[in-house]
Amino acid sequence: MKENFTDVEFMICQAARIVEDQSTVFVGYGMPQIAIILAQRLYAPGIVQVYEYGAIGPEVATPFRRNMMADARNSYRSYCWTTMNWMIFHAQSGFIDYGMLGAAQIDPYGNINSTMIGGTYERPGKRFTGSGGGNEVASLCWKTILLMEHEKRRFLPKIDFITSPGYLDGTPEARERVGLPRGTGPYRVITSKAIFDFPAETRKMRLIAVREGLTPEDVINDMGFKPDVAEKIGTLEPPRKEELQLLREVIDPDRVVIGRTKL
Repeated sequence: MKENFTDVEFMICQAARIVEDQSTVFVGYGMPQIAIILAQRLYAPGIVQVYEYGAIGPEVATPFRRNMMADARNSYRSYCWTTMNWMIFHAQSGFIDYGMLGAAQIDPYGNINSTMIGGTYERPGKRFTGSGGGNEVASLCWKTILLMEHEKRRFLPKIDFITSPGYLDGTPEARERVGLPRGTGPYRVITSKAIFDFPAETRKMRLIAVREGLTPEDVINDMGFKPDVAEKIGTLEPPRKEELQLLREVIDPDRVVIGRTKL
């Protein structure tokens, strides 16, 4: 009998399986945070979580609570608790392997928008809370993993605002020309339907795996642009019983994050 699960649970489980043990991860609030807690509990006990407000290496206390970022529960058993400036310095110095973020919009080269939609910057149709440290994470960490609900309105040829840079216009060394560290940039986009990468030759989003039961066409038809497609497409395993049990009973029993099906 197959387990029922939400889109958010699906994305969290895919993200938790990607990050290697003994790596450092600059973690965003919400889905990224839940994914890294799950990864640390099941697959990568040596992960070093890093948070914008200054905590390094916590074993975040569960259950997850709304708005618990930067409090004592989120910093439980940290190696140290520094400041935002120190965290950005560590990323700029090349000490942080992964950044994990959510986003409202993305374009073919991995530029993301988490600032506003519609209208102008001064008079937007909808304004979000802003980037927080999203720009610094996407600019300075070696590999950025992005988590997004899969909807056509989120995948656009041109996004309304670039909050955090991907490969900019996709031309060779576009990031380096504006002063970003060589070798950094988007690594994976994990959605409720698929996973994408960014080949070094093109820096353009490429479909590499689809959710079990879907076809590449199902995925592409629900996007506002056509991504490249890998020669061999993988199949994404649904959430496992032990993953769902840990998410629902230990990490987020109040379903603050996993209960939602939309970002």
